Amino acid sequence: MELCTKVGVIRTWKGLTQEEMAAKLGMSPTGYAKIERGETKLQIHRLEKIAEILEMELKDLVSFDEKMIFKGSFHGKNVQCQYYISSAVELTQELENMRVKLEAKDKENQLLQEQVVQLKKSLT
Repeated sequence: MELCTKVGVIRTWKGLTQEEMAAKLGMSPTGYAKIERGETKLQIHRLEKIAEILEMELKDLVSFDEKMIFKGSFHGKNVQCQYYISSAVELTQELENMRVKLEAKDKENQLLQEQVVQLKKSLT
């Protein structure tokens, strides 16, 4: 994955628009769009600022690839890269772990809904 593509992907995951990135970098939206299209050679100081805006280490930005998994809060802009999944087996295991956690939350929600119904009945 080219660096310009990495920047665009991470910016999108972070919930930032190209216009917001341009403003934070002190440049025009057109100029920033050229960065994501790979039409501008990025200098190290610009890359450092982009990494800072994206709240990640420069080394993580440069080494980002399709195997990187984002973990964190996805409501709003609080998304952080926390670890890498390096194989399909690890990804499958992580998906299964998340599925189990989701099922547990669903059961908890069902139990709470039943308790609400019971409390309403007891009040009438």
